Amino acid sequence: MQLRLKRYAAAAALMLAATSALAGRIEDIKARGYVRIGVSLGGEPVGFRNASNEPVGYDVDVARQLAAQLGVPARFSDVSSDARISMLRSGQLDLVVANVSITPQRARVVDFSIPYNVAGLRVIAQKSAQIKRLADLNGKRVVVGRGTTADAFLRKSAPQAVFVYTDSFAPDGVLLLQQKRVDAGIEDSSLLDYLASKNSQLETLPTMYGNTPIGIAMAKGDPALLNFVNGFVADYVKSGAYAANYKKWWGSKAVPPTLAPQG
Repeated sequence: MQLRLKRYAAAAALMLAATSALAGRIEDIKARGYVRIGVSLGGEPVGFRNASNEPVGYDVDVARQLAAQLGVPARFSDVSSDARISMLRSGQLDLVVANVSITPQRARVVDFSIPYNVAGLRVIAQKSAQIKRLADLNGKRVVVGRGTTADAFLRKSAPQAVFVYTDSFAPDGVLLLQQKRVDAGIEDSSLLDYLASKNSQLETLPTMYGNTPIGIAMAKGDPALLNFVNGFVADYVKSGAYAANYKKWWGSKAVPPTLAPQG
């Protein structure tokens, strides 16, 4: 009898776990009353803090709009490049809207929405350095994020450059450029285009290297949440909100990278 009761209890526990899994994170978010979203606040205009210490920026606007679609407020966590994926997988965050490039390696451990932005690598340089092409970086001091895709690209494209490494391009690499302690830098185009627009001593080279899609990341195993977020992004692009948000942060004359409407 006791064995049978234990079996019933075990079966009931399995059914409860299955029901909870089927309910998914959307129901958990609504029951909790807020959605936990990781954003990166290290660089304008994608994400930073304003004078009142409030999170603002392109990604923050996207995250707020997504939270509004869910019908709950957003609670933000400022996440580093290293921590954003692990915090999703450990359940500390529901979503990450933090300029995360969609790569095959990352897609093996988290789910991604369809792209809500795209980016590539760009070179920024002191106007006085007369840098007009990649080959001109050889012999110049170039700030680059340690172990990044920009680091690997520069090693192939300008191997004789003097590499000045930083673990955080924004703000550390930005400061080096502003203080003229380096001749150039290579990083995400969205950051460098904005930086050049705010500093008359700096200019970006016109070529963007690569065309990397940026997606909203979430833990694997919840198709309902993935479908919801994909629907949000499709509407964000198709409705014109994407173009409006891009111009808000990169300027009215900025040309938003093409994102095909989906859904």
